[in-house]
Amino acid sequence: MDTAVEVFLLLTSDEGGPASWGTQTGWALSAASIADLLIEGRLVLEDGKDPRVRVVDTTPTGSAVLDRVMVRAAEKNGARLSTLVQDRKLNPEDEVVQALKAGGVVDVVPRRMLGLVPEKRPTLDPQPEREIRDRLRVVLAGGRPAPTDATILAILQGLGVAKKVLAAESMGMSSRGVQEAASEIAVGSAIKRAIDSMNAAILTAVIVPIVVSGGSS
Repeated sequence: MDTAVEVFLLLTSDEGGPASWGTQTGWALSAASIADLLIEGRLVLEDGKDPRVRVVDTTPTGSAVLDRVMVRAAEKNGARLSTLVQDRKLNPEDEVVQALKAGGVVDVVPRRMLGLVPEKRPTLDPQPEREIRDRLRVVLAGGRPAPTDATILAILQGLGVAKKVLAAESMGMSSRGVQEAASEIAVGSAIKRAIDSMNAAILTAVIVPIVVSGGSS
């Protein structure tokens, strides 16, 4: 299962709406997909705090989610990581939802009342999300993470919702404790650098609009 698909399940309630209001799901899905492509060696990062992203292999991955992101990344080849994370044309949410619907994991309830009632994606099969949460519970308790687990925790941390989304899995840990646990997770150095850069890119995406909005009031 693509990391973006797993992130979507965590950020969506069983009733089909956002599990944590205010989260930027599109940025999270883009970041998760970029991380997958970095781990697979399809993309590489240049040096720098907000590195440029280069596409080195455009061979189809077999995943509609990752292929959507890779095509857009190729169009923006050399763009800053933070720019890609915030690029609405890169957001693979439609492909993520279609993959989950095809697998019988969620249903899709169309928008109603001329769009005033938004589309919902209620859960049909809760087992995939349970398995994700079980993995993250083990990691937060000190278990060794897979790159996907480290990516998910970094993204949730970058959005500032790790404690809220993983309330049951964090087993009474404070918000600071969850943040520190996510920060200290050790994976391979190349992957760790990609995850750290991704986290910084999400923080930039979240913080900059808030600062700009505050300054214009």
